[in-house]
Amino acid sequence: MAGNDGLLAALGNLRRQLDHDLFPLEIGDVASHRRALKELRGQLDDYLLPRVAAMDAPLLAVVGGSTGAGKSTLVNSLACADVAEPGVLRPTTLAPTLVANPADEAWFSRQNVLPGLARTTGRGRGEPGTLRVVTADTLPAGLALLDAPDIDSVVTANREIAAQLLAAADLWLFVTTAARYADEVPWGFLRSARERSTALAVVLDRVPPEALEPVAAHLTRLLDENGLPGTPLFSVPEVVLPEENARLPEPAVRDVRGWLAAIAADAQARARVVRRTLAGALDSITTRVPALADAAERQRAGLADLRRTIDGAYGAAMATFDDGIRDGSLLRGEVLARWQDFIGTGDFMRSLESRIGWLRERVVSAFTGRPAPDTRLRVALETGVEALIRSAADAAAERALEAWSGMPAGRDVLERAGVISAGRLGRASSALPERASSAVRAWQAYVLDLVAKEGAEKRTTARLASFSVNAAGLLLMLMVFTSTGGLTGIEVGIAGGTSLLSQKLLEAVFGDQAVRTLTQAARDDLRSRVSALLDEEAVRFTSLLEGVGPPEEASAALRTAAQDVRVHRGEIDVPAAAVSSGDSLDPGGPVDAPTRVDGSR
Repeated sequence: MAGNDGLLAALGNLRRQLDHDLFPLEIGDVASHRRALKELRGQLDDYLLPRVAAMDAPLLAVVGGSTGAGKSTLVNSLACADVAEPGVLRPTTLAPTLVANPADEAWFSRQNVLPGLARTTGRGRGEPGTLRVVTADTLPAGLALLDAPDIDSVVTANREIAAQLLAAADLWLFVTTAARYADEVPWGFLRSARERSTALAVVLDRVPPEALEPVAAHLTRLLDENGLPGTPLFSVPEVVLPEENARLPEPAVRDVRGWLAAIAADAQARARVVRRTLAGALDSITTRVPALADAAERQRAGLADLRRTIDGAYGAAMATFDDGIRDGSLLRGEVLARWQDFIGTGDFMRSLESRIGWLRERVVSAFTGRPAPDTRLRVALETGVEALIRSAADAAAERALEAWSGMPAGRDVLERAGVISAGRLGRASSALPERASSAVRAWQAYVLDLVAKEGAEKRTTARLASFSVNAAGLLLMLMVFTSTGGLTGIEVGIAGGTSLLSQKLLEAVFGDQAVRTLTQAARDDLRSRVSALLDEEAVRFTSLLEGVGPPEEASAALRTAAQDVRVHRGEIDVPAAAVSSGDSLDPGGPVDAPTRVDGSR
């Protein structure tokens, strides 16, 4: 259909946009969003795309309704052939049966309509998940009847396939009974037909003669109140059948059969039915797709919240590390002991305040007179910094896992990862100790390199030579941890003396401004290395989000695709009056006279 090419292309593009996993996480009312997405995909595949591609294809009337409404018996009676399998056991219809005139068999046997259902032929009930296609030359060409499973079946799969089949129909022939016509489940489907302007007729089946007038009148009023005025309503009286799978007497279904035959025989009548249902389905896209786009945006916002949670947890870990290198806690215990070994006795430190002028000479004497145990001090510093990194990383992992466990979307991600993997996320990775050790050693090498480069200048070469690059490097490392906040008692004096001595020694060699510059560079480099380590740790969480959720441009692409469908909607050439929910489906010809609820004229 060349005139429909633009619409067909627009629908194809929309279908491709819906291929993304738009709602992977438990964010908002995700169950209804997933259901709406599945329904829209199904309607595009099962109805919109094949129907727009072949506007003159045979009309498909789906016979649907509640359990025990007599759908299969009605189909057999309308087709004048035993094509469906009625019975008293529920569910009766395990696989939908489509009956068509032999002239139309090729269209329905191919995967034109309902392409997701495998085709079977022949008698019997068919296998669940398949579409059984049978022919009956007693059914007029141009019209096929599809016997759908119960919309309120006790089997979930049957309810789902019933909804799918109704969404693929050009015409709903909705069957209810005098005992069930007011049930909520059928009215949920009927309201859906109203919202989508689906062509609809209702068959009131199994009506006792004495109840015909009041029940039919009440049902008519309910149709009006639910926005379905003018819906063709046929009644089939309660009759006693000679056997379980017998057909209804011809007079009981004459009016329904005649109405369907008139539609099948009139190309314009078929076109009106097709275009009305098609127009309603297309119009629904303008509301259904933007709603899906909004929900997809909420998925992306939820994923962003999960990422921000991880950023916050590991940002706090970095802040903890910063506090640890500034509060003097690293100058406790082993580091203090190794520092005292490094610079000599405690008497030397206590003499600094009164003999600061002799500082450089005394230190040079200490270094030249006795080899400094710099290796033990360097190892003590390395061990302390590594411990601080591991502690911060452990706290971040615990905080991140706890936060995700408290969020529905986070729990969903953790469940996908598996119990064992999720449990491991609560502590730093097993590889962190080795990576932390390597990072600290690399930082120490960087500090020594800083000192060597600064000492290469002529004005400092001689002074630096008096006690070596390694010694100056260790002093600079200690300068990174200059604050004594967090220490108490005698530790304050010791740590303070450590910082002061380190500073004065380095200033004696490099000058006060150079010392400040070197200290800041050493601190920045250490923070950068630790930040990289924590980023690697955070990836254990954020990697679980990779490829999850809709692409960034998904919502905008959905809205654009829906707008494109709207632009090309006019290609089906539907008069405005033909798509209103109260529009009559009288096809003209022999059924022009108004159809009364009792089926007579």
